[in-house]
Amino acid sequence: MASVKCPKCSNLISGVQAGQSVKCPKCSYVMKLSAPSNVQASSGAPMAQNKKKSGGAPLATWKLVSGILSMVLFLVVVFQSCAVGAYNALSNNGEVSGSGGIVVAILMLSGGIVSVATRKSEGNGGNIALIVLFGLASLTGFALAGSFSDLNIWAFWCLVNAILAIVAMVKNK
Repeated sequence: MASVKCPKCSNLISGVQAGQSVKCPKCSYVMKLSAPSNVQASSGAPMAQNKKKSGGAPLATWKLVSGILSMVLFLVVVFQSCAVGAYNALSNNGEVSGSGGIVVAILMLSGGIVSVATRKSEGNGGNIALIVLFGLASLTGFALAGSFSDLNIWAFWCLVNAILAIVAMVKNK
C-alpha cells in the first residue's frame, strides 16, 4: 500500500495499489495508477495515468498568431482604405480600390476571429471557414488593388493564411 497525491487538488490519498482506480475523496478526480506501489511511494510523485493529450489541432499556434495579426492588421488596412477611398473620390479617377480595401479588411477581421476561435478545433469546419474568408479577401484584394498597391500586400497575407488553412485541413486527415 502506498500514498498518492491527487494531481487536481493535491490531496494525499493513502492505501492505494498499482493498477487500481482511485477517486479522490476531496475533489472526485478519478485516476488509474500504473506504476508499482513501491516506486510510487518512494518517488513521492503521483503515478496517475491521465488521458493522453492528443497532438492538438494541426497548426494551432499558427492559427493563434495569424488570427491576432489579422485582427491588428485590420485596423491598418481600414485606415489605409479610407484614405485611398477619399483620394479616389476627390480625384474622380473611377477606381474602387478604397472600397475593395474595406471589404478585404472586414474579411481579414472575420478570418482572424475565426482563426483564434477555432485554433484548438480538431474538425475541418474552422479550416474551411478560414479558406473561404481569407480566399475571398485575397481574390478581392488582387482584383481591386488598382493604384492602391498596399492592397496587394494585404491580399498576399490573406492568400498565405488561406494556403496554411488548406495545409492544416490536409494534416488533420
